[in-house]
Amino acid sequence: MGELRPGAAVADKPAPAAATRASKRKTPARAGGDAAPPFVAWLDAVPFACAAYAHDDGALVAANRRFMDEFGELPEHTQRERLLRGLHGDGSADPQPIEVHAPHNGRWYALHWGALPSDDGALALLTAVDISERIETLDSHKTQQEKLLFTSRLMSVGEMAATLAHELNQPLAAIVNYLNGSLRLVDQAGGPVQVERALHAARAQAEHASAVISRVREFVRAREPRRDAHELATIAGTVLELLRLEAERLQLRIDLALAPALPAVYADRVMVEQVLLNLVKNAIEAMREVPAAQRELRVEGRVNLDGEIEVRVCDRGHGLSAQDQDQLFSPFFTTKTDGLGIGLAICRSIIEYHEGRLFFEPRDGGGSVFGFTLPRADGRA
Repeated sequence: MGELRPGAAVADKPAPAAATRASKRKTPARAGGDAAPPFVAWLDAVPFACAAYAHDDGALVAANRRFMDEFGELPEHTQRERLLRGLHGDGSADPQPIEVHAPHNGRWYALHWGALPSDDGALALLTAVDISERIETLDSHKTQQEKLLFTSRLMSVGEMAATLAHELNQPLAAIVNYLNGSLRLVDQAGGPVQVERALHAARAQAEHASAVISRVREFVRAREPRRDAHELATIAGTVLELLRLEAERLQLRIDLALAPALPAVYADRVMVEQVLLNLVKNAIEAMREVPAAQRELRVEGRVNLDGEIEVRVCDRGHGLSAQDQDQLFSPFFTTKTDGLGIGLAICRSIIEYHEGRLFFEPRDGGGSVFGFTLPRADGRA
């Protein structure tokens, strides 16, 4: 490619035209018709992007074809400081190699600076080595490591859950038996009605805890998912019943709004119940600090424009920041002080297994909406 002298008219023309002129030349020539210095031909022999800049004003003096192909479309490429600010945010030519991301083509480059002797004085030589493949490999390895860590922790959580479920199930069964015996004794002795009501309530709570543990055991048990046709109303009703007492304790109203004649979903019932349970529990948690009069939770179900069944859990919490929204579904990210950060990641895996998608969006008027889609059972079950 011909040398571009500072201030020469050639340097001010669009990059594609300059690159075209360079491709037609067999021997690089100095702008203005002068013979090109030897280093110009050497630049074209370099197998990566390379350019020489004047030390005094930082103007582009010469560049090889690879440099023009990869950076020529940037208006800043003719001036060293402007190019560096555009790529690195700093206009200084650091002698140490730096890695930058080029926004115009999405590639990664390692920039190296050196001194190049010239008849007109020393020049600053820039070499830009494309390292995109190495960066992608490193990112891939990092992602794989995160997945392995996530799987390892998930297995540990599953093992602990199974152990706890097994250990708690026996004392709960004993509690229910003792309560049943106490109820018989009270009935035989004609005890106070208040005591009988208290025993009935205690038994109901113990049976509720036993049912939750049973579902946990079923969920963590190694088994093949079983996808069948299920009514969304039944799934939602089961989940809301499990959370009814917690909602009442927080004076929180839960509205179930399902479209009429909603088609059945093709899903593994237990897995989808766990997803919905997690989303509803998160919504309840998000409204703990909200005044009781404003605590409103709504579970909606409808057929979306793609013909899928869409479930939406809408709360009136404080919402999420833009930064939190970007990391919502990342493993081990949590906004809770005591959270593990695996709930939404697991939910996403379950929904993706069901050929659906898990999503978030801010709710009009304040709050959040977490939703997911499921396929219809029509013609599949």
